[in-house]
Amino acid sequence: MITEPLVELVRDGMVEGVHHGSAIVLAPDGTTLFAAGDPDAAMYPRSTAKPLQATAMARLGLRLSPAGFAIAAASHSGEPMHLDAALDVLDGRSPDALGNPADYPYDPVERDRWLAEGRAPSRLAQNCAGKHAAMLATCDLNGWPTDGYLAPAHPLQRAIAATVEDLTGHGIERVAVDGCGAPLFATTLRGLATAVSKIATAAPGTPEHLVADGIRRHPELVGGSRRDVTAVMRAVPGLIAKDGFEAVQVAALPDGTAIAFKISDGGDRARYPVLAAALKVCGIDVPPGPDNLRVTGKLLVESQR
Repeated sequence: MITEPLVELVRDGMVEGVHHGSAIVLAPDGTTLFAAGDPDAAMYPRSTAKPLQATAMARLGLRLSPAGFAIAAASHSGEPMHLDAALDVLDGRSPDALGNPADYPYDPVERDRWLAEGRAPSRLAQNCAGKHAAMLATCDLNGWPTDGYLAPAHPLQRAIAATVEDLTGHGIERVAVDGCGAPLFATTLRGLATAVSKIATAAPGTPEHLVADGIRRHPELVGGSRRDVTAVMRAVPGLIAKDGFEAVQVAALPDGTAIAFKISDGGDRARYPVLAAALKVCGIDVPPGPDNLRVTGKLLVESQR
């Protein structure tokens, strides 16, 4: 993949490190407002795919509360509100039925509390629990077996794959296994931006709108009380945003302007500064992030116009 320098780490005025990556900003009509690196190269979307997966389940008939769709699209921090929301989606099913691994909460404060209390890792506390709870509910709704629901050949995963292709406008180039055990469908940054734009602009009553509405109403469930993805959605009215491991990010404004990028080395510290600069390309000002991290290259030039 062709990449470009996006963020520099600066110490006492000298560049100490550089994060490369690829990025794209799409206008509401789908034309390119900004691009760096190779946004058309295949990549793994990681958890930025969750709004697409939640849309697929809504298309399959799943109907949840706005909080339910928010947690279904979340990489939650493991705070009590997140565990409660995932339990609501389980709707009486045992958390033992979840196919994701057990883990401690992602939030460092919550994780430290669990460790101090001697609590064991939990499937419910793992950041993908909401998505898996929604997958179980969708299987039950459609009369599909929950055993093997994570297999790529399972009817649920085949339907999710079809929705990913429809929303992104791209065929799936490769299928891997995500960290939570679910199939991970490779796409492109352009495809991701296209998909999140469709979700953000969907008409009321559509499956896409159910997901967007849940994310907008409950940004605290999509991330957590100490997460930048939650803070930026609270700061920008109508924005939907989703972060993912390996420093992937998507975001879309209500008019359909959309952002997608990936930091090549997976360095999460570079993710928020790029998001802030990309939003500035869209005419939205948010705090730029730590002073020792600054955007560079084409992104710097474009965001200063």
